[in-house]
Amino acid sequence: MSKSVVVLDYGFGNVRSAERALAHAGADVEITADFDKAMRADGLLVPGVGAFEACMAGLRGVRGEWIVGRRLAGGRPVMGICVGMQILFARGIEHGVETEGLDEWPGTVEPLQAPVVPHMGWNTVKAAEGSRLFAGTDDDARFYFVHSYAVRSWELEARSERISSPKVSWTTHGEPFVAAVENGPLWATQFHPEKSGEAGALLLANWLDTL
Repeated sequence: MSKSVVVLDYGFGNVRSAERALAHAGADVEITADFDKAMRADGLLVPGVGAFEACMAGLRGVRGEWIVGRRLAGGRPVMGICVGMQILFARGIEHGVETEGLDEWPGTVEPLQAPVVPHMGWNTVKAAEGSRLFAGTDDDARFYFVHSYAVRSWELEARSERISSPKVSWTTHGEPFVAAVENGPLWATQFHPEKSGEAGALLLANWLDTL
């Protein structure tokens, strides 16, 4: 039986690319901002392109913060992509403007310090040990990035030895930054798996396998 996935349509994201990639991986996909459908789906994918502040405004416009929060409270899978990952952190700073994020993880999205910005094109990822997201990928697998902002340090500490720490994967462009996170039902990537060819398709299939 195929897994149902809602791609949250809040005005910011490559929803059609995500829809095609997920369908190719075997999911039953719907693009919608409908609250009930987003809550009922086996998985919720939150895309995102553009500015942090604008994405947060769009998300709040469809009660996206409630959808994400309530799904996670019930242990229901959510995956963020690109700015859809960035807004999961506590805050974003763009052009001197600080915007509150969803605060699922502590940390700040800030300008990437690199000789060439935006970071646009293919790059490798140093996958976290034991990663389920990157299972089956080669160490030299390349993924497609396009961004000027990133999370440059990971701030969340494990609260208990009984609770496994999040798996954090990194990429370097000028400096190391967070490329992906696996934290219970909440996964996210800074890069675009839906635009990353066979390697990206494998990652989406790995996510679907957890639903």
